[in-house]
Amino acid sequence: MYRHGVISTALVDPQAPELRGAGTILLDARSGPDAHARYLADHLQGARFVDLERDLSAPDDPARGGRHPLPPIGEWSATLGRLGIGPDDDVVVYDDQGGANAAARAWWMLRAVGHTRVAVLDGGLAAGRAAGLAFAAGAESWSPRDPYPCTAYALPTLDLAAIEASQASGTHVLVDVRGAVRYRGEQEPIDPVAGHIPGALNHPLTEHLGADGRFLPPEALRAQYEALLDGRPATDLVLSCGSGVTACHGLLALAHAGLDGAALYVGSFSEWCRVRPVATR
Repeated sequence: MYRHGVISTALVDPQAPELRGAGTILLDARSGPDAHARYLADHLQGARFVDLERDLSAPDDPARGGRHPLPPIGEWSATLGRLGIGPDDDVVVYDDQGGANAAARAWWMLRAVGHTRVAVLDGGLAAGRAAGLAFAAGAESWSPRDPYPCTAYALPTLDLAAIEASQASGTHVLVDVRGAVRYRGEQEPIDPVAGHIPGALNHPLTEHLGADGRFLPPEALRAQYEALLDGRPATDLVLSCGSGVTACHGLLALAHAGLDGAALYVGSFSEWCRVRPVATR
């Protein structure tokens, strides 16, 4: 899990001794309208709160970029500096939904600016509690740093035009990690149209996790995605969801499985359904 004290894998075990020391920066990435209040009431000791809407997204225009577009790189650089994160820091992110709330999104955004020393806490907040990690209430304090030195998001992403072209040509395998009822168009609690992007495969993110809320072993996750790829390389994969947040859970699962190179459709269904036809079967 660690090499000479440096985070080197996508997931960190809640029993890892490094989580009990002061050398690792913890980020609490729980989301929802009361997320900050829940953080103030109870969080892993020393954790710094990162807000999905303010820190991990730009103001949205759902028809152009979806509900959670990436913030401009300069804003993300400044946010990382405000959080006290520099290139030499180890970072562990957690939420209370197995990484799907926003921990995987924060992990991906850090990786996208070249920060490799970042992992998601396997099992999230509940696993940390079960492991006996220290909890605290109230605000935390830390020393801000200069803006993180980065100039662009370097991990692969596709926009709507690229998705449309790839679906027509078959150059990519598009995988939608939303639940099956949303994918099939039987239920849509957020976006104005129900269904999925035509040609997308469905692989709900819950398939990544075991009954204990922890990620499945790498070999199991590899088998899942190799079945979806049907002989094609992982670089042909594109992950989507509702708005580019939970799709990162799939990218995290792929990293845990040792399958690198998949892309993220940031706008995802929230963008597509407002400007293009959808499918329900």
